[in-house]
Amino acid sequence: MISVRTLSKRHGDRKVLEGVSADVAKGETIAIVGPSGGGKSTLLRCLNYLETFDEGSVEIAGFKLRPNMGRADAQQLRDMRARVGMVFQQFNLFPHLSALDNITLAPRIVKREIKEKAQERALELLAKVGLRDRAGAYPHELSGGQQQRIAIARALAQQPDVMLFDEPTSALDPEMRDDVMEVMKDLAKGGMTMLVVTHEMQFAHDIASRVWVIDKGTIAEDGPPSQVVDAPKTEVAREFFGRIRK
Repeated sequence: MISVRTLSKRHGDRKVLEGVSADVAKGETIAIVGPSGGGKSTLLRCLNYLETFDEGSVEIAGFKLRPNMGRADAQQLRDMRARVGMVFQQFNLFPHLSALDNITLAPRIVKREIKEKAQERALELLAKVGLRDRAGAYPHELSGGQQQRIAIARALAQQPDVMLFDEPTSALDPEMRDDVMEVMKDLAKGGMTMLVVTHEMQFAHDIASRVWVIDKGTIAEDGPPSQVVDAPKTEVAREFFGRIRK
């Protein structure tokens, strides 16, 4: 499903990612954790080419990404992003559109779905994230947790093969975090392939099938939660989880 090979990225003289290689099988849920500034979000954004990279390659959802892709590759990148959903820390909903219209916008424009079909699918997704009764609400009428669940439904409306989450709960209070985490847990149980940059150790321990600890632009440790979270082998992982548990 995903293959990353010797991925490297620099900002000037600073190496943000250095020789990252990894594979993700269909249906896996990867929790990406580690110290701030280690390259977690940059890696995630390189996977759908929201960030360019300098060396290496990414194969994701049947598409191959390489350095220096540009205008000539615009259609390929659009097609890829229709198969790779992304949810950000900030909800990025269109404030002038209702929850229903936020979800149906991309299918109607990108896939040219008829309005009735797009709305039917959107209502199913709203029910999936527990917000069927809020279809007509506008973002300012929704809590942060509700907005994030709408953002997840919007990404799912494209029927992606892969979902990428960049700190999806960091801006939420505990109760709202639990609601969003429950939706993500259901997606994992349903077999969605997911990569999640997170500081939520409950997610990393209880929901993820594998955990990547990223530090200084490399994957310092990679394995099941029982190994990486409970009995980390590397010093950086031991220090990171030690700080989290304090």
